[in-house]
Amino acid sequence: MKKLLIINYSLLILTSCSVQQKISKSAKQLVLKDSSLLTAHVGISIYEPATGKYWYNYQGDKYFVPASNTKIPTCYAAMKYLGDSLKCFVTIENDTALFILPEGDPTLLHPDFKHQPAFDFLKQSKKKIYINEVMWKSEALGSGWSWNDYNESYMAERSPMPVYGNVLKWVQEGENGKEPTTIYSVPEINWEVNFRSVEETKKFDVKRKIGENVFELLQSKEKYKELYVPFVTDGIKAALELLPDTIGKSISLMNDELFFKQFKKNDLSARYIKTQSTDSLLKPMMHNSDNFFAEQSLLMVSNEKLGVMNDEKIIDTLLKTDFKDLPQKPRWVDGSGLSRYNLFTPQDFVSILDKMKNEFGMDRIKVVLPTGGEGTISNYYKSDSSFIYAKTGTLGGVVALSGYMYTKKGKLLIFSTLVNNHQASATAVRRAVEKFIHQLRIKN
Repeated sequence: MKKLLIINYSLLILTSCSVQQKISKSAKQLVLKDSSLLTAHVGISIYEPATGKYWYNYQGDKYFVPASNTKIPTCYAAMKYLGDSLKCFVTIENDTALFILPEGDPTLLHPDFKHQPAFDFLKQSKKKIYINEVMWKSEALGSGWSWNDYNESYMAERSPMPVYGNVLKWVQEGENGKEPTTIYSVPEINWEVNFRSVEETKKFDVKRKIGENVFELLQSKEKYKELYVPFVTDGIKAALELLPDTIGKSISLMNDELFFKQFKKNDLSARYIKTQSTDSLLKPMMHNSDNFFAEQSLLMVSNEKLGVMNDEKIIDTLLKTDFKDLPQKPRWVDGSGLSRYNLFTPQDFVSILDKMKNEFGMDRIKVVLPTGGEGTISNYYKSDSSFIYAKTGTLGGVVALSGYMYTKKGKLLIFSTLVNNHQASATAVRRAVEKFIHQLRIKN
């Protein structure tokens, strides 16, 4: 019997070594020696949760800029702490007034969410509305964000009470030569708008002054029918300028002392106004890699756990609690991955994804994460659709993909591939990784 056990154990070691050798050979051929990755820094970790064993590690303990793979720990925190539904604000009423304290919900008047319970509540109220932003302890822009991207739709500002996704939608109507061209914003604004020469074509652009809600309309070489440009939030002030016209009544900002004479969050009459299901926010956050949703999700977690919206404090708290056992302590600075200050290892992502699976189950994860042919992997893994669920990440010189996959033999694997400092196109790098992942799936 002892001899048989020794033989079986030897076979297990040989099998394990054989798998590692096959994956190592495949990784070298399809990734490490690919022409688009020869000068890049690459990290790969493949893990089987059923056995608790790594199938393969290539620089899995090294740090990389993860780009939007940073949304993975943000998503974990949101899934764990935000409950089933998002809270837009908490409110207390008396005979004449309505006092509201925002919770950071990014869906208020967001065009992707047609059902608007918080808006309906405010519009139907007959009372004077007062608001306070004492819980806001963050900056509008994250640490390490590229300052000259401030005009881009993917870098909307963070705020305690976002409205319209904290962006203006600019639309041009009127066909060339047939009728006058009209350019307008949704929502309408009273902010300064300067017009340069915009011919009666669909080619227009909108530039906002840095740090100001002053917009300039000008001619563009690109053909846009509509543009999305972030506005300056200035805490809650922009919301207070845009909301009254929409709900048909004024909202007053009240100083802390006066506000909290009326407002006690633990008062039995306090009421949370809930809006959307949490996963209805997390799905577009992960499918479309929505930076704004990710940042606000982390701030909502902060408000839920700490009573303030502060990304630095909640990240520190999460690293000391939920993520205290990560293989390598990451440098984590924002919720979205816009910052190049973020540094994670492939093994970190494997560990977080394993926690997600264990705590929330694959059924929920399959809703939140995109599969082949969906979201940011809509052009990839089409033959592996419903066999892979993963999050992409892209910055200049950075390509990342981390998630779950089922092999042909039905084994569930967790993987993370992080590429930094490549000089090729992101598409070429993604195709190389795709070939490797596909090979891993069909051979095991």
